[in-house]
Amino acid sequence: MRRFLLGVVGLSLMACGIALSIIAELGTSPISSFPYVLSLMSAFTVGTGTIAMNAAFMVLQMILLRKHYDPKQLVQLPAAIVMGLLCDVFLHLLRGFGYANYAEQWLLCALGILLVAFGVSVAVTSRVIVMAGDGLALAISVTLNRAFGPRRWMEFGTCKIAVDTSLVIIASVLSLVVLGSLEGVREGTLAAALLVGFFAKYFVRWLEPVQKWL
Repeated sequence: MRRFLLGVVGLSLMACGIALSIIAELGTSPISSFPYVLSLMSAFTVGTGTIAMNAAFMVLQMILLRKHYDPKQLVQLPAAIVMGLLCDVFLHLLRGFGYANYAEQWLLCALGILLVAFGVSVAVTSRVIVMAGDGLALAISVTLNRAFGPRRWMEFGTCKIAVDTSLVIIASVLSLVVLGSLEGVREGTLAAALLVGFFAKYFVRWLEPVQKWL
């Protein structure tokens, strides 16, 4: 129960960070770029788009891993649902936030990046919350390694970068084609791509005592 509660706290922090990055209008984090663009071009909200995207990730994992798919990974679905609902909740609660200049935009964006990074670290520390995006990157890595043998470019970290980059590219193309302008992908997206993992690495180290308590 303590691990579960810690995981929910992690998801809440991540959702709050994503909401702040959207409000800052400097570009969302890579993993939320597609749901954000989807919300602009359809009846989906950012939250429901997040749930749909993660469900698709789970299906892709099943296709890639087939008989090797671990049913325990179905825990990704409730995590995605909670994450999606929390995104919409925080976007509603923080709708009064705004900015007066470019510096304040970056302040909101930086706070969003830190919250996402800390949320990821807390979720990882709980050892019960697995996000479908990470699961897809792992499934791709496992599948490639089985097919071609271990290679550095097939490691989880590289596959994670590939998944995030693909989402940004898809979001950018959809935005340009359907909306006629580039939405949700800006300098803040690049900052999030570079800094979330960097900060999360150090936050996880600080949270190591919590792992022992759990």
